[in-house]
Amino acid sequence: MKEWPATEVEMVNLDKVIPYARNSRVHSDEQVAQIASSIQEWGFTVPILMDEGFGLIAGHGRLMAAQRLGLKEIPAMVAKNWTEAQKKAYIIADNKLAMNSTWDEAMLKIEIKELTDLNFDTDLTGFSLDDLASLFDDTEKDYELPDEKEYKETYEVAVICDGEAQQEKMYNELVEKGYKCRILTM
Repeated sequence: MKEWPATEVEMVNLDKVIPYARNSRVHSDEQVAQIASSIQEWGFTVPILMDEGFGLIAGHGRLMAAQRLGLKEIPAMVAKNWTEAQKKAYIIADNKLAMNSTWDEAMLKIEIKELTDLNFDTDLTGFSLDDLASLFDDTEKDYELPDEKEYKETYEVAVICDGEAQQEKMYNELVEKGYKCRILTM
């Protein structure tokens, strides 16, 4: 491993930071708003990365969110002695490497459900309502349900309804059959 490129976090004035004009990663207004909401909820947890001349290497979305929030300073780390090639390559790698992972959907469902149970705003996770509906939609999965007794005692099920009337009808039908139910809105 090479030596650490940056070992200290410092506060820098937003006006000094120079975004990379040829950044190939695009940040939509919606995503910048999500990042801004994240910063409001948890603070600025990941500093930006810049070179010695205040040129931004990583954190373009965070910088845009900080500007949207009207922040004057943000935490930054300085990558020292990087070549132009290293900076260009890292700008791409920083974004692409994060995209190369996948989700453990079973664990993600558990985590989202627990957040919902805790009345936490799941919008702050970055998942849209459509994303969550797809995540909890098991109709495309090919598996057999256990017998009714085992099903009642062991599994939790999310039922996605078209509206309040259908939700009420499904709830009443399931309660009549002896299922323990509760209504969650996502």
